[in-house]
Amino acid sequence: MKQPLLAFNDKGIYCHQADVYLDPWRPVTNAIITHGHADHSRWGHKNYITHHTNVPIIRHRLGEINVTGKDWNETFTINGVKFSLHPAGHIIGSAQIRVEYKGEVWVFTGDYKTEDDGISTPYEVVKCDAFITECTFGLPAFKWTPQAEVMTDINNWWAENQADGKTSVLFGYSLGKAQRLLKYLDPSIGKIFTHGAIENMTEVLRPMVDFPETIRVTRETKKEELAGNIILAPPSAHGSTWIRKMTPYVTGSASGWMAFRGARRRRAVDRGFVLSDHCDWTGLLESISATGAEKVICTHGYSDIFSKYLIELGYDARTANTQYEGESGEMDAKKDVEEENAEKE
Repeated sequence: MKQPLLAFNDKGIYCHQADVYLDPWRPVTNAIITHGHADHSRWGHKNYITHHTNVPIIRHRLGEINVTGKDWNETFTINGVKFSLHPAGHIIGSAQIRVEYKGEVWVFTGDYKTEDDGISTPYEVVKCDAFITECTFGLPAFKWTPQAEVMTDINNWWAENQADGKTSVLFGYSLGKAQRLLKYLDPSIGKIFTHGAIENMTEVLRPMVDFPETIRVTRETKKEELAGNIILAPPSAHGSTWIRKMTPYVTGSASGWMAFRGARRRRAVDRGFVLSDHCDWTGLLESISATGAEKVICTHGYSDIFSKYLIELGYDARTANTQYEGESGEMDAKKDVEEENAEKE
């Protein structure tokens, strides 16, 4: 039986011919990394290869690692296998990995989104025979509103809170989501403050993107300074002692999971904004169709449901287990779906 070009084992996605892993979750000798989120770029590998814009990101998170940066579409060959990185549009520096050997082409998406967010290199369709896709939001219920409309809602929300004399606290992941929000916040409304984790990552990315001015929240920051302004914070800050100095404040969360009312209620946020760094249902289907791939392997997310739908469409589709989390790392997606369905019955 012919060995597949890419196979899943207990360490990650493995290319036997090149002896290289893609986004491995256990320490290996050679790793090609799609992007900087912790579930895809882990500590402990001997050699890292990634897009050059991702190099400072993973060094910030992992320390002094042995890493080589590549350009978009730059082909590099390992033991006869051709590799290249192509924009995934997920966050800054995020890549798809194209793998070619003896005329056969596979693509691993990592995480990806098709909407151009204005700070990440836009998603690029890569033709292939086999496509390994995430399915974080692989349900028909997920359909994203254009980013510009969501950001208008966020800025209006901030202005309304300011008029009420309240501070706005907006939650988003420290890498990717926070910078996407920051880029389009309206500084004419007020000052933009940041949690230390977000400020540290934003400092790494400022050489690549023109962001508005931010002010780090420190122990010396007084509540009076924050009043009427907006604070970007990671979801983990919600309910912490750190947030108490913001009183009176109003909370908002930006995530794809905010499409479910139950998610907003259970996370005890006052307002949910549906903004994801992943494809929605339509984006996934259109991306797969555009690749021309006949074989599709569905990984993290709603992989079972999504793969069954692909089979109905005529694809050779199956699922594979990984240790990637997508946006579900801090969101209990299963409970959100169950609660939303219960409300509709």
